[in-house]
Amino acid sequence: MPTGGVGPITQDWEPVVLRKQKPKSSDLKSAKVVNNALRTGAPIETVKKHDAGTNKKTSSSAGPVVYARKLDETTEPAAFERVGTEVRAAIQKARLDKKMSQAELAKQINERVQVVQEYESGKAVPNQAVLAKMERVLGVKLRGKGK
Repeated sequence: MPTGGVGPITQDWEPVVLRKQKPKSSDLKSAKVVNNALRTGAPIETVKKHDAGTNKKTSSSAGPVVYARKLDETTEPAAFERVGTEVRAAIQKARLDKKMSQAELAKQINERVQVVQEYESGKAVPNQAVLAKMERVLGVKLRGKGK
């Protein structure tokens, strides 16, 4: 005959708790879930987002809110420095001496034709990198004291 166990029977494992995942916010916004919540009487919160889906930062009824105080306090000059007349003339003269069109110069310095046009018309804000490329291609000094 079999004899009884040596001692009391005990569990050697930890209890495992299974939980459902929380629903995603996109799932909560679906019409099916909202209608089901309305039928069961669950609380539903509705939030109106102002200017949602627009590119406006302020309401049109409040008027334009440009940080006017911030603009008033700035000490920067209102206009940017443009290309000087000496630089404009030097670019044009060197380009014509090499019998180059504006498009060819633009292609050689890897810029758009519009950039060369702006430099030659004096509308461009001087960029040292672009001027350096022009100096290299045209073989003239456009920056510094030896203009």
